[in-house]
Amino acid sequence: MEGTPIPCDQQYYEWLEELQIVDFALVELNLFLDTHPEDLQSIQQYNQLSQERMRLAKQFQEVYGPLLNFGHAFSKFPWQWSQSPWPWQV
Repeated sequence: MEGTPIPCDQQYYEWLEELQIVDFALVELNLFLDTHPEDLQSIQQYNQLSQERMRLAKQFQEVYGPLLNFGHAFSKFPWQWSQSPWPWQV
């Protein structure tokens, strides 16, 4: 039903917030590295956060379903994209 998301537990929101924090840091580092491409420490931090983001996304998706569509995440049976709330709705 559109407009009536299924309530999720507190962990759902905590893990989603962790992902948003890491995503924000990755965007900022990406922008910084566009103008400082030889900053080794920033590249290392970017790579470390990229690995952390993959770990967090895998953990989230195993419990709550896909974060992205179009081949970026697997779906359990039954098809999970028909279930809400979707990550961008919370």
